[in-house]
Amino acid sequence: MKGRIHSIETFGTVDGPGIRFVLFMQGCALQCRFCHNPDTWDTSIGRQVTVDDILEELEPYLPYYRASGGGITVTGGEPTLQAPFVTQLFKACKEKYGLHTALDSSGFCEPSHAAELMRYTDLVLLDLKQMNRTKHEWLTTQPNDRIIAFAQWLSVRRQPMWIRHVLIPGVTDHAADLQALGEFVGKLSTVEKLELLPYHRMGVYKWQQLGREYTLDDVQTPTEWEVTRAKGIIEDARERSSLLA
Repeated sequence: MKGRIHSIETFGTVDGPGIRFVLFMQGCALQCRFCHNPDTWDTSIGRQVTVDDILEELEPYLPYYRASGGGITVTGGEPTLQAPFVTQLFKACKEKYGLHTALDSSGFCEPSHAAELMRYTDLVLLDLKQMNRTKHEWLTTQPNDRIIAFAQWLSVRRQPMWIRHVLIPGVTDHAADLQALGEFVGKLSTVEKLELLPYHRMGVYKWQQLGREYTLDDVQTPTEWEVTRAKGIIEDARERSSLLA
């Protein structure tokens, strides 16, 4: 079995606990307006690899991953588009090296498609981009029904999660939307961490290279005050929701 990958990072420190081998898969069903890797969208390109190819690239760095409590994170693009390949990779990483495995996903996936993969996944980094369905569709080109259902399915099966939300001024920072996010997360049973990620513009040049229009060109990175405000709204709503759950 082969998978299509975009790139590899051998010393990742922000995609799960510890130092991590981060594998970026090729292909994504969403086309987020703020995506910093639009070059991962196309499912027909990328480097074709086997599980053994990835293990060979990972192996030299095993001491760092083990000593730091790290492991392997598969992201994208959207890794669940290649769920059978990622399943075999995670299975091999656990059986051969005993590594911690993390899946960074948008959640735009039918649960049945990811059931086998979850058997070998220790942590899901779930990106909740926008709780309002109409706004989500404008932001990502897709509605969020499938994502909400996937998050609820992970909660029911007691899958450990970190929730991630990108704070985009004027786009995802409205009080009502932040409250809705907090209320939803408060009803999930296995959320270990909620990460509020400030929007950045580091991937804009890729849009230009691809000849794509970047529609958030006037949006700036949120200030520290804006991030603190958003965290407060989310956490207040999350706490109230968890008490009622």
